[in-house]
Amino acid sequence: MMTAAAGYGDAVRLPLGPKTLYFFNHPDYAKHVLVDNAANYHKGIGLAQARRALGDGLLTSEGELWRRQRKVIQPAFQHRRIAAQAGAVAEEAAALVKRLRTFEGRGPVNLTRELTGLTLGVLGRTLLDTGLEDSDDLGHAFEAVQEQAMFEMISMGVVPMWIPLPHQMRFRRARVRLQRVVEQLAAQRIARGRTGQGDDALSRLITSVREEPDPATGRRRLRDELITLLLAGHETTASTLGWTCYLIDRHPEVREKLRKEALEVLGEDRLPQYEDLRRLTYTAMVVEEVMRLYPPVWILPRQAQAADEIGGYRVPAGADVLICPYTLHRHPEFWDAPGQFIPERFAPGQRGERPRYAHIPFGAGPRVCVGSSLGLMEAVFAVALLCREVSLEKVAGQRVVPEPMLSLGVRGGLEVTVRTLR
Repeated sequence: MMTAAAGYGDAVRLPLGPKTLYFFNHPDYAKHVLVDNAANYHKGIGLAQARRALGDGLLTSEGELWRRQRKVIQPAFQHRRIAAQAGAVAEEAAALVKRLRTFEGRGPVNLTRELTGLTLGVLGRTLLDTGLEDSDDLGHAFEAVQEQAMFEMISMGVVPMWIPLPHQMRFRRARVRLQRVVEQLAAQRIARGRTGQGDDALSRLITSVREEPDPATGRRRLRDELITLLLAGHETTASTLGWTCYLIDRHPEVREKLRKEALEVLGEDRLPQYEDLRRLTYTAMVVEEVMRLYPPVWILPRQAQAADEIGGYRVPAGADVLICPYTLHRHPEFWDAPGQFIPERFAPGQRGERPRYAHIPFGAGPRVCVGSSLGLMEAVFAVALLCREVSLEKVAGQRVVPEPMLSLGVRGGLEVTVRTLR
């Protein structure tokens, strides 16, 4: 995508096998596709293929079904409710730091795995009102799901699912595992007799599917929604935190500023509270800059339902359209030194003339990420506590390579050594 943008500009036709992809890389074009004419652009390649595992969850559904699902889930992410979850988020971040401290002097630790444990723990407590066991096993299952979705995207779905390729066999096992987990979550909640009483996402989903006239359809809807919530609710934040730790390690001056702010705002032992978000200004700037360079959702594929025109370029009906936050966030017309890590870009009052849609780490328009506020709070709290308590240093010789799955992670995970600071 970077090569296409650099070589051909802001509007590119990309022939790819039997398809032609229409790649638009300008804030105005992103606004047209995602906001102004969003109804004409349904989910496209990649996410369409993910439907095999995610079903018709919030991430992949369209039309009236998506609107109903969004209406059900939205209250679980309301500002007041998210603010009330700050304590749980801070406790999970502190538990991560405690786990990491035990690795000092014991050699490298796979930070990606530990961050997945954090984000699944936060998701369980804040959105599902339950603990999530075997987070490592769940992480592997979602890796298999993403691997299959990306394979089908690249191969355009021409390889039949019945062919017993190794990744397709892993995907089948992962799908069974995920379905079993979410069915157990729902059954446990129903057995506790608390459905219809809580304001968490799981309670709301169970209540909503009971309105389905067909019980089998209701069970399938609940399963699809929970699998989607588990994937989207942990993967993007874990990815952002992984890249944050990597960039902090590469920029010691940033690490020192972060630690200084954490000590000034939180002291030596206090956990962050919701009110601290506005005081952890530099920490938030760092997280925003990380999401600019390594947006967790690196590409937004859409399919045009009717013919359209974008910036004077004709887009036929049925065309696969790509908006790529990764390239948009590095567009030299809108970002000075776009490849450099400069958190000060996001200092209050520094936006200047930069267009609103030059930075879209959570997407934009009607389908903007519903969990963005929770994800930002989780990332800021975790970074503040990590920088106050420990130093995470990349293992020498490890080559850190972005892996463009449904989210943008580090291929093979990030290996670090841990040094406690006090």
